[in-house]
Amino acid sequence: MSRLITALIALPILVASILVPVLAPLFVAIAVAAMVIGLYEFWWLGKKGGVKPDVVVGYGAAAAIFAVFYFNELGFLIFIIPIFIIAALSAATLKGGPFDKMMASVSVTVLGVLYVALLGGHLVALRTAPFTKPGLSTHLLSFFFLVIMGSDTGAYYSGRTFGRHKLAPKISPGKTWEGAVGGMVASLVLAVVSQYWFFPELSLKAAIPLAAAMNVLGVIGDLTESALKRGAGAKDAAKILPGHGGLLDRLDSLLFNAPVLYYFAQLYFR
Repeated sequence: MSRLITALIALPILVASILVPVLAPLFVAIAVAAMVIGLYEFWWLGKKGGVKPDVVVGYGAAAAIFAVFYFNELGFLIFIIPIFIIAALSAATLKGGPFDKMMASVSVTVLGVLYVALLGGHLVALRTAPFTKPGLSTHLLSFFFLVIMGSDTGAYYSGRTFGRHKLAPKISPGKTWEGAVGGMVASLVLAVVSQYWFFPELSLKAAIPLAAAMNVLGVIGDLTESALKRGAGAKDAAKILPGHGGLLDRLDSLLFNAPVLYYFAQLYFR
């Protein structure tokens, strides 16, 4: 029940930020909040594993990356990412130790930013992208969230109802092949519905394989986050969302798919 209540509160806000042009800043604000909390949860997992990330350098780099995506100047990433890595290594060196933890600490700092801010920032770039066709950003994000959330919902309920065969028992014992099939079916159905309902610019020949690829990446993203939690000895990334665990537990499939949709849009609609 708490899972449903959380969705009923959060979803209308997210939907409004996507569909209403004047509320585009709200989508950006949601993205900023998600980035801050997601990074906190990722680094919290690192701390549970005995690693101390540099949150000052990390949040500074995340802010710079976020700004690049907001202004759709992705070319600057070629400068920001090397500078960030140098800064993380330099900060760890100048702290003077413990040097036996330096490699792990810098790795967790950098990976957190690349995982949460770099991957997730592509959704902000989609929302603020100067597409020549009006409403294209709204259609792309609507398609994205319908397919991803539909896949998650289909996998959850079909897994609970029909699940018998474990998908990856060593990583996530609750996930089943039946759930994976249910998630795939749901994502494909919603891709077709989206194309007919509001997204005629995207042909079915493109929508169906795109949704299938997003579904597979979503499952891999989900398992990856589960593996990270297992490595840290945690059941959830946090307890922020009632019925859902931490925010990273909701973002895992979105993060892996955000770059896919962004670069697909750049190629397909150019």
